[in-house]
Amino acid sequence: MLRKISVFIVLLSLIGCGGGTTVYKKNVKPYTVAGTTYYPLESAKGFTETGVASWYGGKFHGRKTASGERYNQNKMTAAHKTLPFGTKVYVKNLENGKSAVVRINDRGPFKKGRVIDLSKAAAKKLDITKTGTAKVRIKVKD
Repeated sequence: MLRKISVFIVLLSLIGCGGGTTVYKKNVKPYTVAGTTYYPLESAKGFTETGVASWYGGKFHGRKTASGERYNQNKMTAAHKTLPFGTKVYVKNLENGKSAVVRINDRGPFKKGRVIDLSKAAAKKLDITKTGTAKVRIKVKD
């Protein structure tokens, strides 16, 4: 019995020495792309951002997104580097005033200067399918 207690104490002390073990909630674990590490937000409350939006379509249709669901270019979804999956955001095209609500279900865009990658359906609603990009404002829907 004394031996079991001694082993237990040694194990507890080893666990305590491990230090630095970080526990991440599902879908907020940091990830690295092209040498840059991104830290997804635990909460999107109050989040706004202005920058360039782009869109992605056909060649990704049906592939798994970072959230695990299949990408459907005909749904109102988008990719963002740090917003939690499932977050709904208003996206306003600052060049023509058109807006849309999209749900974040993927990670990206990873091209410098871009803040959101829209599905083809969202890009159509914002009228950016021909230009490919547009300056937008993103605001989390409360």
